Amino acid sequence: MPLPDHPFAEIAVRLGQALRRVVDPRPRSSVHGGCINDSYRWESRSGPLFVKVAGADRLSMFEAEAEGLRELADAGAVRVPRVLAVGCEADRAFLALEWIDLGASSSRTAARLGEQLAQLHRKTAAQFGWRRDNTIGSTPQINTPASDWPTFLRDQRLRYQLDLARRSGAPARLLERGARLLERIGDFFADHRPEPSLLHGDLWGGNFAADASGVPVLFDPAVYYGDREADIAMTRLFGGFPASFYAAYESVWPLSSSARERTDLYNLYHVLNHFNLFGGGYRAQAEALIDRLLARVGQ
Repeated sequence: MPLPDHPFAEIAVRLGQALRRVVDPRPRSSVHGGCINDSYRWESRSGPLFVKVAGADRLSMFEAEAEGLRELADAGAVRVPRVLAVGCEADRAFLALEWIDLGASSSRTAARLGEQLAQLHRKTAAQFGWRRDNTIGSTPQINTPASDWPTFLRDQRLRYQLDLARRSGAPARLLERGARLLERIGDFFADHRPEPSLLHGDLWGGNFAADASGVPVLFDPAVYYGDREADIAMTRLFGGFPASFYAAYESVWPLSSSARERTDLYNLYHVLNHFNLFGGGYRAQAEALIDRLLARVGQ
């Protein structure tokens, strides 16, 4: 299949300058990854690169992803692709990452990820949020710092998604019930005061793999500092994480006995985002989550 029409030669020159190595004038092949961007295996004299390419309007998205990967790498807990270059050339933004040969994931790999994720969550900050906004999928993710977690969750996560849903013509019932839930957010935190932990932020099965040695690798983050339960909750949303993962996490840093009560609350953010991006059955799923959550607070 022919490659999309990108200014590959110009991008190759910029990559070569940034990496101080000879880079082929065109990528070797398209590869899976990146989802909303075109992704390539691109050969260089020092080995292959993983390169995402998109329109210039996505440069900020790539810059935020690069900064998020560096934030995760600095924690020294779990492997993430090393950032090699990010920039813009000939109306195309690009992000070049370390090429990682992937292998088969096993129960042992998942258990190791559980241990490492608990270690990652030990890295904390003074406030919830992050120093810059980024994206969740292609949706802006607002990370304006706040000292109070329920307020951050309500305003920067759920209210923002509900506002997007309103603008796209979501049903009145979803919006009205969602607004009622926002008023009751505090009820879910009567006995829970989380620390601002470093989160991957988009931790579903498609953003986890094993390298050729079976070592866990995380990619495509939506980094911020928040309740560590939010990362764990998302692993349950679409599945793909075996029991060994959860047992290993708990062995390093046990979750609160009330953590499962907040799983739906945290996953509502991602379901609303999927509704705003894709529509379809995610509306019914969002409404069901809101109804369950309101029932728990007597609404």
